[in-house]
This record gives sequence, C-alpha cells and structure tokens, in this order.
Amino acid sequence: MAHHDFDASRTRLGFGAIDIVANVHTPEAYAEGRIPVDDGFRDKVGYDPGQRRGVTIEAYLDKKDRAGIERTLLVAARCGDRRIRGSTEIPYEWVRDICAAHPGRFSGLAGIDPTRGIAGLKELDRAVHEYGFVGAHLYPHWFEAAPDAAIFYPYYARCAELGIPIMLQVGHCLLYSKDRRLPSVGRPIALDRVALDFPELNIIGIHLGWPWHEEMVAVAFKHPNVFMAGDAYAPKHWPASVVHFANTFGQDKFLFGTDFSVIEPERAMQEVEALAFRPVPLRKILRDNALRLFKLPG
Repeated sequence: MAHHDFDASRTRLGFGAIDIVANVHTPEAYAEGRIPVDDGFRDKVGYDPGQRRGVTIEAYLDKKDRAGIERTLLVAARCGDRRIRGSTEIPYEWVRDICAAHPGRFSGLAGIDPTRGIAGLKELDRAVHEYGFVGAHLYPHWFEAAPDAAIFYPYYARCAELGIPIMLQVGHCLLYSKDRRLPSVGRPIALDRVALDFPELNIIGIHLGWPWHEEMVAVAFKHPNVFMAGDAYAPKHWPASVVHFANTFGQDKFLFGTDFSVIEPERAMQEVEALAFRPVPLRKILRDNALRLFKLPG
C-alpha cells in the first residue's frame, strides 16, 4: 500500500470519515501572504504553536490518517475583493495540484469572489469541468453582504447549473486581523430566501450558524435542499439541540468538518465519537451524507 493510501479497516469505526471543509494551511501559503488571519486570531482560536506558520500536506495527511479521515474537501478560498488591502486567495491551481497528487484523499472546493463577475463564473466552470472540483465555498462576511444579497445570485445559479453544492459560512465571524474588521452578516435565516429562489441548489450552512444555531436547524428542517455542518467548533462544544438534530430528525441533513487549521482532525474525531451518536446517524454525518451530496467516489 502506497504511503497515504487509506485503509478503513485500521480505523476505530471501520470506515473512513469525510471532512467537508479544510484550508490550505501550508508554509508556502504563509510565505506568500495568502493566510488572512493574524496572531490575535490564532491566540483566540488556540492554534498549536508548532504549526502557526503552516503544515505541509504530508504532515496534514499524517494527521488525517491518525484521525481516521479518508477524504478532505480542500478550499481554494477567496477572502475578499482583491482591490481591497488584506484580501487574499488560494489559487484554484494550488488545490487542483494537491488533489491530483493525492486523488483518494482530497477533493477541491472553488472559493467564490462575486466581485469578479463573469470572469469568476468562467473560472468556476473551469474548476468543475477541468479540475474536478466537487463544490463551491463562500465567505459572505469577506464581501460584507448577507447570503441573500443580489451580488451572489449569479453564482448560486451557476452552481445549480453545474450540479454542485455551495457551502457558506453562517453565524458570526471573528476578527481575523486587527487591520481588517468584518461584520457578522451571516444570519442563517438568509438561506431561507436563497433556498426558495434556487430549489435545485444544495446549500450547506457551515460553522453551525452559532450563535444562531437554532435558526440554522430550522432552515435545514424546512428545506430539502438546505444542510448544515459542524465544522470550526470542537464537537464537545456543539450545542445539545444541534447534536439532537444530527442524531435524530436531521441525521440526513448534517455533515462533519474541521475547518482545519481551526480544529485538529484527531481532536474532532475523538470528540464526535464521545458524543454517543447512534451508529446509523454517526455514519451518515461522518461519511454517507457527504458522499451523496458531493457525489464522491466510495
């Protein structure tokens, strides 16, 4: 077996989990100024001091192996209008190349920057048709516009046409940098209007929607095309109502993620297992829902 091939029989659960959202947190990204957070953010979140300036892909895969995570969806993140100081991006081609080097372990997500207009739509087409990306990713706060703002609608339409889901950070946002203070525009209820306008589009509210997580549960319960994910918050801190949703009537609507480097893979998996999910919902939220939604192999 080649290094970093995945063997599910070695995992505690007997299957490999899927992490639906993680970031390119490499030394190269830091060296080129492509990471939009400062040490104040890292202190608040509690970054491992040994990896504040990046983790190689090989080291990251070692983490995933120990955690029992088979596949990770890696974001080619677009953080703000490029004309504004402090905006950054991870090039689509970086994620394409990582996925090509480890095809069984990574799949790509295309970050959305609505200020790029038609050129951005063409880039999204290329990411899906040529690079094999499986979904889109949007940070509404970086563009200071709620998820139901008109500027995002052409991208929702294109994702629906392409048959890919889009994930959006909902809930509050932190202060990523003292030099770029962003508003918390992502109330989950804004996804209600988007889901009504684009019933063919699968929409995932990531980051739980906290502190409006009840709102996120309600929107996911209402719409067949709305889902939610428990990334960016350590599972031991997931609110009880969210755990109940994922373990019962929302077991087909909830997905697992880390938002690495925010949450360490091993910690995330250990804490999910400690929540005492029933076996069927546990497998759905850790694997099966992602396989179905992102049309992944396996």
